[in-house]
Amino acid sequence: MIVTTTNGIEGKEIVDYKGIVFGEVIAGVNFVKDFVAGLSNFFGGRSGTYEEELISARENAIAEMVKRAGAMGANAVVGVDVDYEVLGADNGMLMVTVSGTAVVCK
Repeated sequence: MIVTTTNGIEGKEIVDYKGIVFGEVIAGVNFVKDFVAGLSNFFGGRSGTYEEELISARENAIAEMVKRAGAMGANAVVGVDVDYEVLGADNGMLMVTVSGTAVVCK
C-alpha cells in the first residue's frame, strides 16, 4: 500500500475516495527508560531510548492506519499527517496519531 503525505501519487490516478482513516498508539515510558534518558540529558547527547520508543510508536500508528485503509478497500493513503502528544499526570505517556485519506488508485 502506498502511503504519502502528498495529496496525489505521481503516475497514478485516484479513482475512488474511501474516507478519512486514522491510526493511534499510546505508549507508556517506564521508569528504566526515564532513568536512562535522564543520564543522556545530564551527560549530553541523544536519548536513544526515547528515540526508539518514538520510532516504534510512529511505525505502529502508521501500520494501524494502513490496516484500517485496507479494510475499507483502499490501496493507498494520501495526505498523511503525523501528530505527537504527551499525556498523563506526569507526562509519562506518548500518543502518536496519524490520519490520511484512504483512496483507490490505478
